[in-house]
Amino acid sequence: MKKWLVVLSVFVLAMVLAACGDGKDKDDPAPSTETDGKDAEEASDKELSFASAVLINSEGKSVGTAELTEEDNGVRVKVNVTDLPEGPHGYHFHEAGKCEAPDFESAGGHFNPTGASHGLEEKEGPHAGDLPNLEVGADGTVEDEFLAEHVTLESGKDNSLLQVGGTALVIHAGADDGKTQPSGDSGDRIACGIVE
Repeated sequence: MKKWLVVLSVFVLAMVLAACGDGKDKDDPAPSTETDGKDAEEASDKELSFASAVLINSEGKSVGTAELTEEDNGVRVKVNVTDLPEGPHGYHFHEAGKCEAPDFESAGGHFNPTGASHGLEEKEGPHAGDLPNLEVGADGTVEDEFLAEHVTLESGKDNSLLQVGGTALVIHAGADDGKTQPSGDSGDRIACGIVE
């Protein structure tokens, strides 16, 4: 009786092991590790879908960050800034990836690859780098998020923020009036961050 029990146990074990096979049909080809050009392009685009900027003030002290994420209709910009004067502040992408304190003039003019007029309210505008004003609270902080529809993070495009020479995000001392040429009468540059 024990002999039959051992044979039956071995048989059941063999059946269980056979049922636990790897599930691959021997005739199916092995999965390929190669990618076609489209997959590589999509992977490349995903690598370029995020950028950031660390904002510094005129003394070179970090006052916040901006996170940029590529979306279907532009670039989502999320800012978190501290130690700024209360009130509205013009905020723009500038044409050079340089933030030399104290005046940040090294960032150049507004990012404007199409040669448009300045201002979100301008008929022949806006500059690609024109953004809505930031409203800084009484505590000197602002957290805001908006979609910059005229820029991309995709390299090789004229309106890419990740171009050769770079771009910068600049906060101005006053509000951008949305129409005054060439920069919205927003005053001195008080914070700057290189888009990377």
